[in-house]
Amino acid sequence: MLAMLLPLIMIAQTVRQSQLFDNDWKFYKGDVENGEKNGLDVSKWMPVELPHDWAVKEPMSPSNASAAGYLPGGIGWYRKSFFMDADKKGKETNIYFEGVTNNSEVFINGHSLGKRPNGFVSFFYDLTPHLKYGDTNVIAVRVDHSKYNDARWYTGSGICRNVYLNTVNPLHLQQWGTNYYTSSIDKKGAVVLVGSIVQNTSSADAKITVLQEVFDKKTNQLLARGKQSATIKAGNNLELNVRLNVYGAQAWSVESPNLYKLKTSLLQDKNLVDDETANIGFRTLLFDANSGFALNGTSMKLKGVCIHHDAGVLGAAVPRQVWERRLKTLKTLGCNAIRMSHNPQDPDVYDLCDELGLLVMDEAFDEWKYPKKKWIEGWNVGTPGFDGYAPNFEQWGEKDLADMILRDRRHPSIIMWSIGNEVDYPNDPYSHPVMDSAKIGQQVFGRYLPNNPDAMELGVISRKLVQVVKANDTTRPSTAALAGVVMSNYTGYPDAVDVAGYNYTENRYEMDHKTYPRRILYGSENRHDMASWKAVRDSKNIFGQFLWTGIDYLGESGRWPARGSQSGLLNLGGFVKPNGYFRRALWADTPVVYIGTFQAKPNRRNMANYAPAIWNYNDGDTIRVVCYTNCPQAKLRLNGNDIGTVKNYDDATGIIFWDIPYTPGKLEVVALKDNQPVANDVIQTSGRPYKLIATIDKTLSGTLNDLAQVIVSVVDENNIPVVLADNNITCAVEGPAKLLGLEGSDNSNTGNYTDNVQRVYQGKLLAYIQSSKPNGTVSVTFSSPLLQSATIELRK
Repeated sequence: MLAMLLPLIMIAQTVRQSQLFDNDWKFYKGDVENGEKNGLDVSKWMPVELPHDWAVKEPMSPSNASAAGYLPGGIGWYRKSFFMDADKKGKETNIYFEGVTNNSEVFINGHSLGKRPNGFVSFFYDLTPHLKYGDTNVIAVRVDHSKYNDARWYTGSGICRNVYLNTVNPLHLQQWGTNYYTSSIDKKGAVVLVGSIVQNTSSADAKITVLQEVFDKKTNQLLARGKQSATIKAGNNLELNVRLNVYGAQAWSVESPNLYKLKTSLLQDKNLVDDETANIGFRTLLFDANSGFALNGTSMKLKGVCIHHDAGVLGAAVPRQVWERRLKTLKTLGCNAIRMSHNPQDPDVYDLCDELGLLVMDEAFDEWKYPKKKWIEGWNVGTPGFDGYAPNFEQWGEKDLADMILRDRRHPSIIMWSIGNEVDYPNDPYSHPVMDSAKIGQQVFGRYLPNNPDAMELGVISRKLVQVVKANDTTRPSTAALAGVVMSNYTGYPDAVDVAGYNYTENRYEMDHKTYPRRILYGSENRHDMASWKAVRDSKNIFGQFLWTGIDYLGESGRWPARGSQSGLLNLGGFVKPNGYFRRALWADTPVVYIGTFQAKPNRRNMANYAPAIWNYNDGDTIRVVCYTNCPQAKLRLNGNDIGTVKNYDDATGIIFWDIPYTPGKLEVVALKDNQPVANDVIQTSGRPYKLIATIDKTLSGTLNDLAQVIVSVVDENNIPVVLADNNITCAVEGPAKLLGLEGSDNSNTGNYTDNVQRVYQGKLLAYIQSSKPNGTVSVTFSSPLLQSATIELRK
């Protein structure tokens, strides 16, 4: 097929130009009269680079809302001056925002381009009518996050994601207008349908050709080519579709996330007038009420986690490499799926899921027409607030959902579109007479409240949103995370979506499968306990679960002092917690083992959360030694000698444990299979803190120009980690780089996060170092009173 090549393409002098627009912005915290006008004196405004979250840099205060992590909101202005070349006149230029939190209004040279309430969706505006060519232009953005307690978690404030300036010809490919569908994939290759929408904003009809090419991403070898020609009327849009046989293409999967490059070229009279490229992958999906989920024809369980969009000290402005480290760590725990809760995430996160082989549930909303309670004084106490997205839903809901799908639909990692999370939470806000029935068992906020919104509206709204999903993508199912499924069963809501997600109602899996045999079920939000996993593992029809959560996050905090939620497998610094190792023992395919301890006390039940890797106690203390493994047996060794008895794996709890008297030294657990050692883990008694060790994660892609993540550890004089250490660390950076933040991961530490001093937590600290120049030596020194310092050179 590749022999049927097109004639030589005559490339025009200029085609699509996309410029990252993150540098040289000015920021002012507060409202400014006529802040959009040209000529405004901004000499005293703060210079910033995007992405930028102003709220996380403010002090925490117990007078702020706990739902927002005790951090403030407010109003802020951004401005940027830029020169527009005269030779770009006659073309079209738009500005593209990946996300602005929230209630943004964008201006060009004093002209308002529009407002966007949603802080998580991407959007763009045409600058062309208001540009001054051969002259300086001014972009201004007003961000109104004065109602900052508008979500049940920390959202950030500001232009928290990247911005781009794009210039195209009047005849061009529509933004988000190219999509593809894998018709089939086998050993011979893939059959793919590709469609692109062309826009003609000129005053003349045009004869066009759309050329679609697929390349091997690693070798750049051309694998398939196809074209379609047509005439497009002036001022019209036209979609052209091509069928491609991609010979030799391999399927995208969790184990082998094979990616290819799709290049789309738009030609007019054999001249290239626009082009774009995208990473794509070929896979097939199957969801079945009885057999669950299959990827490329192979049945599998989703071992998923939910994530929010912040990274502790960095707030909502999270560099790509931070997500890379976090997602890679989650995958080492056996995780194969990510739920974007409860909003569209940064595009970098989807790109990484494509590259790493993580399946994605993309989610649009946490509330619809009516607001939920947002806790102000603490979690589930006090008088709640009701600010949120709800007042904007009727005007913007369908567009926000459509834009999420249009932006993200080319990602092979995405397998479901979620139209909402817990919008059916009983009496928060919707209510139904069934709430007076004893059988519902979900009366958290009381019984039937006739003055609350009628729950029957859930069915009406969900059907409208599913229509939006189908209008923009027919290749993936719609879904939703149901919080009050017993009530919702009376509303038509679960039947409106293709796949029904249940939050924390594993006890209903079997009975609802019998009652609604055509309903496809999975756990959309789940606890970390063994029973919740066994409800998935031991059922043919329940195809997966998403733990709440994968990573600790800011907001949804308890009483002061508390930065956020500690429900993750990883803490705020991205370090694995004990329950993360417990999950690895449940999910991993290769032999694994972990050893943790705590002082034995009556009625301590959750041994997945209370078993850090510590071996420092008082002589004679009775210590419970906990082993997480996926092997049949395990034994314990203390200072080279077997201690206790070999114990069998307990499938009821997933845990093996011994109670032993504390003796200092080296404690080792050995996992056994067929009576042979297959894995081991060791902890040792540490001495006093003696020195600091600094290491950089070299498994990440990119360069220091992106970001360096330096792990600082406190060790004793024998280099044994001092897990109980809580020393204050000072960071000093020399060279062309800056410190973005020090993350100690301690949820109860609500002190200053804007300086270069931070306390380690459980003996560790994470430093984010970003270079300011592509070349040059960067030296970073970490010091603490009475400890030996550590210096690391990041670049030569």
